Amino acid sequence: MTAFSLEPAQLAWCAELRSLAAERLHPLADKGEPGHVNRTLVAELGGLGLLGRLFTSGALDLCLMRESLAYACTEAETALALQGLGAHPVHAYGTEAQRARWLPRVTAGTAIAAFALSEPGAGSDAAALELRAEADASQAGRSSGAAQAGQSSDTAQAGRSSDAPVLTAAPDGPARWRLTGEKCWISNAPEADFYTVFARTTPGAGARGVTAFLVPADRPGLTGRGLDMLSPHPIGALDFDAVPVTAGDVLGEVDRGFRVAMGTLNLFRPSVGAFAVGMAQAALDATLTHTAGRDAFGGKLRDLQAVSHQVAEMALRTEAARLMVHAAASAYDADDPDVPRRSAMAKLLATETAQYVVDTAVQLHGARALQRGHLLEHLYREVRAPRIYEGASEVQRGIIAKELYARQEAR
Repeated sequence: MTAFSLEPAQLAWCAELRSLAAERLHPLADKGEPGHVNRTLVAELGGLGLLGRLFTSGALDLCLMRESLAYACTEAETALALQGLGAHPVHAYGTEAQRARWLPRVTAGTAIAAFALSEPGAGSDAAALELRAEADASQAGRSSGAAQAGQSSDTAQAGRSSDAPVLTAAPDGPARWRLTGEKCWISNAPEADFYTVFARTTPGAGARGVTAFLVPADRPGLTGRGLDMLSPHPIGALDFDAVPVTAGDVLGEVDRGFRVAMGTLNLFRPSVGAFAVGMAQAALDATLTHTAGRDAFGGKLRDLQAVSHQVAEMALRTEAARLMVHAAASAYDADDPDVPRRSAMAKLLATETAQYVVDTAVQLHGARALQRGHLLEHLYREVRAPRIYEGASEVQRGIIAKELYARQEAR
């Protein structure tokens, strides 16, 4: 199998996933409350065995899952992806105890994971993060900032929704650090059950002074609030008020957390592209149906050359993006040293392509596409964010250029 073709079994699996998404997952997504974790939907993903595949499959399989689910149910795709993004650092860098405690619940869909990297002043420049992990000299006392009587309804102990599982609030041993600061634009916050949190353990050391921690949502001093975003899934901010963490909460090595972050993003960036390709394909197929059946100017809309050429361009760009996503995922699976560049290219091309395809589809559908509830109205809202998260398009261009010049200098 090459990056440019799929085996019959893979094609059949993609078709099965599209059917599952349309028939079983989409109805559950429709019952969810916008801006909140749909735990029923996540549990169904677990019951279907899809969450477990996040940790047993390669990057190409992850891309096939995300594209197929996105085609029929973007909410299901996003729920699956966020479980993977939040829990992959535990799978790849966690201790045996950390994996045993959390991964079975993640794969069953009974624990919600989140990836907490971005901050109000450190979005695209992730190495500039300021959440402090300060040494705890006393190893005594607890912050009272977690949950106090009279909390407002939109500020609560992170993850403590009424149907969330009861987890252990106190750390397993004496605190070695106290986390103080803020995270922002965090998907699944404040309703996740645990967070992969990146904090600065060595001031002034840039990317080399960051440590990744596994922080249960009910740790004392951790609170969260939802943000009103253009997104059906929850996005929030987290406040850390001297949150205790121990050596047993570290993911990977102290001061090497940026490797955890980049390793995770290198895997998930091509699959963000796959999510975008799924949306683009759905918009393209809807446009083919519409232009073939719509009467206009004495014929069908597709008979107008201006229309047919736009449709051809949509198809061309969608297929090109799909091939680049598959190539990047295959490179990751082959442990290719060129993964950062390929991952950045795949995410950049696919997300920019999806924006173009969905926008063109809206234009060819006319006003009906902007009506609430229309597929394209939904995709038009969904397609914008992937050009920003997990590294904005400008960041991807910077990564590509850096890798190209590094390769030239190494010759």
